[in-house]
Amino acid sequence: MKSDMSFAELNRALLPAHVAMIMDGNGRWAKKRLMNRVRGHEQGSQTVRDIVSACRELGIGILTLYAFSTENWARPRAEVKALMSLLKRFLVSERDEMNEKGIRLNILGQIERLPEDIREEALSTMALTRKNTDMTLNLALSYGAREEITQAVQVIARKVKSGDLKDEEITDKVISDHLYTAGMADPDLIIRTSGEYRLSNFMMWQAAYSELFITSTLWPDFSKQEFHDILINFQQRDRRFGKVKCSTSNDGSPQ
Repeated sequence: MKSDMSFAELNRALLPAHVAMIMDGNGRWAKKRLMNRVRGHEQGSQTVRDIVSACRELGIGILTLYAFSTENWARPRAEVKALMSLLKRFLVSERDEMNEKGIRLNILGQIERLPEDIREEALSTMALTRKNTDMTLNLALSYGAREEITQAVQVIARKVKSGDLKDEEITDKVISDHLYTAGMADPDLIIRTSGEYRLSNFMMWQAAYSELFITSTLWPDFSKQEFHDILINFQQRDRRFGKVKCSTSNDGSPQ
């Protein structure tokens, strides 16, 4: 899938309002080059910058990046430490630029599980950028969709028990309002790199009607050009949200 079209030629009216990405393949990228896995994560951080820049250029309102899952805590301690160091470096180095470009940083996940210094930098960046409205960058850190939904159910259950909410008042919107993404549109497009065909405990509630795109490209090799081509593919899809489009016959009657 290759296109010579520029971003300027994309139909801005048909762009996704919210793009989510499962950034996979850093370790395999490094292994193919006989490098330490950390080198793959370092290269992947540059791809993050490129894709954030592309979304900002296109006017995509929300970008969610699956950066570190709840399961990732089980990785070797040295790798987790390196990932946290990269995260801290990103938060510090990109903070001013995010603020200048009107990008609001938001953390999805168990922020309390992050090391104290990382948590402080994350909170500092969120505080600095909280009034920005041009774009929201969600970093999913220590994130797991099952944990997110479980936590939402627990809060809702406490509200029912206290009488603040009636059980018949629980709707899908009420549940959505208790997730990490409360107040945000669900992702229109979810992209996963490295060729794996699974969500891996990512945004399972929010992904109900998301368009999925799987690319075999490893995350460090994912480019603005490939992102552009995926957006072209997205714009050509027929999104019916479970409905059937009504066509008409020559006499104007529905078929």
